[in-house]
Amino acid sequence: MSKDELSFGLLKNPVHLLSFGFGTGYAPKMPGTVGTIVGVLFYLPIQSLDLLYYLLVVALLFVLGIWLCGKTTSELGVHDHSAIVWDEIVGYLLTMAAAPRGWVWILAGFILFRLFDIWKPWPIRRLDREVNGGFGIMIDDILAAIYGLIVLQFIAYLVIT
Repeated sequence: MSKDELSFGLLKNPVHLLSFGFGTGYAPKMPGTVGTIVGVLFYLPIQSLDLLYYLLVVALLFVLGIWLCGKTTSELGVHDHSAIVWDEIVGYLLTMAAAPRGWVWILAGFILFRLFDIWKPWPIRRLDREVNGGFGIMIDDILAAIYGLIVLQFIAYLVIT
């Protein structure tokens, strides 16, 4: 049995099911992008929360993600298995904090988050390489999300004012 076949079997465990984005992390191409779609699905029901409650939900999902991703990566023995996409889910949600309503903004946030997550400008790439465990998996996506959040808010400011 290959390592991927073994890890696919991990979906029976709720911890791994979540860290693998309900299996979307096993997409044959662009698993991070496919996993981010789960982030969109998470965003839809919580987008109307007051900002404080929204950020609390994101913070709780971040802390949960440190544990989930750490447990999964430990069991797989791989620093950041490509099927682990919980970090993309939470990263997208952070990018969308205080975003204007509507599908244009949902798509813009999606594109911006994926751009910064893939590009990994400083210090994201460094953190991705040097910080291990669940925190290491989560933190680079959180920084990519912050970059995406700043750009999205700047665009919204230009468009709306």
